[in-house]
Amino acid sequence: MERSEINEIIDRAKSFLEKRQFFLPAFAHWSLEDWVANVTDVRGIVEQQLGWDITDFGSGDFASVGLFLFTLRNGTDANLTTPNAKVYAEKILIVEPGQVTPTHFHFLKMEDIINRGGGVLEVQLWNSTDSNGVDTESSVEVVCDGILKRLPAGGILPLNPGDSVCLPPRLLHKFWGKPGTGTVLVGEVSKVNDDRTDNFFPEGAGRFPVIEENVPPLHLLIPDYATYLSR
Repeated sequence: MERSEINEIIDRAKSFLEKRQFFLPAFAHWSLEDWVANVTDVRGIVEQQLGWDITDFGSGDFASVGLFLFTLRNGTDANLTTPNAKVYAEKILIVEPGQVTPTHFHFLKMEDIINRGGGVLEVQLWNSTDSNGVDTESSVEVVCDGILKRLPAGGILPLNPGDSVCLPPRLLHKFWGKPGTGTVLVGEVSKVNDDRTDNFFPEGAGRFPVIEENVPPLHLLIPDYATYLSR
């Protein structure tokens, strides 16, 4: 992805979130100069991978295969074995109609996916095999707002505004905004999440984009921290 495209996506996301009355923390609006000025105080943001996260999953076509995320809170894997440590995470996502997040599962993370408003989110589900493949035979069971739902392998679960689904570890899922229903504001509440290690894509998609630096960053993405804050 070109940095100029990422900057444009961030600008559109900020406008959309403002219209939906969803407000981001102050550091979301920092320039590179602000990050440098606060570099000694942002260890928690960096270690917990908080902030802007935009990916085309290596597709080269964000509009068709891509996702906008902002991680609002998180812990680290070490927290899972540390008493009284933060063991939860929260993200906000924006999903456009027809924009696909490819089939994947998480090794450790259980997550609730919540339609916070806008269009309809469609979620396709499969069980995974012991060898991390797609089980095309067995039916899937998930819980939606406390109600047990059963779907065939590859069944599509529609989430209307206000609906949610709990996805356990190793459950394969793929999602997109239902065409004709509008942009979807999606919440994610989950166990601590390390996106560098906890995502598996059977089709080989990449979790983070390869960025062509054709302009300066408007705001730093999570993968940018190692580059820009270690200078």
